[in-house]
Amino acid sequence: MGWQLVYGGGRAGLMGEVAEAALAAGARVVGVIPQSLMERELGHTGLSELHVVQTMHERKRLMAERSDAFLALPGGIGTMEELFEVWTWRQLGYHDKPVGLLNTEGCYDKLLDFVADMAEAGFVQPAQRALLQVGAQVQPLLQRLGALAAGATAPDDYSRT
Repeated sequence: MGWQLVYGGGRAGLMGEVAEAALAAGARVVGVIPQSLMERELGHTGLSELHVVQTMHERKRLMAERSDAFLALPGGIGTMEELFEVWTWRQLGYHDKPVGLLNTEGCYDKLLDFVADMAEAGFVQPAQRALLQVGAQVQPLLQRLGALAAGATAPDDYSRT
């Protein structure tokens, strides 16, 4: 597909494993990490590029600028914060890049149920929901995000496929 990985720049955890796999497959990997987290997260110094910035705001800005699409994998509160921020930015028109959520083994089923409840209560409109591409398998989801990044039209449904 010709993808490059732009991520938080750490060597630990799931994203550290993803970075290692991407590098092993010959992909370009760009990390962006705040100075304060460089030591705590064991910043990955073997990347194609590693940018050390001063703040989390700088980190997110640079990651957003360098990305063509956003994909949240199973993760913790930082993942949730970043997912909801790029989804909100997309809804507000701050960017037009696709936003995806990998719902491996139903990891995010309860979150998706909550979003459905928010929609039912009128807090999330169908058009806002449709901006989030959800998939249970990485390859089809990456293909969908790639097609959307290239200008394809998003499906109207908010699926969990």
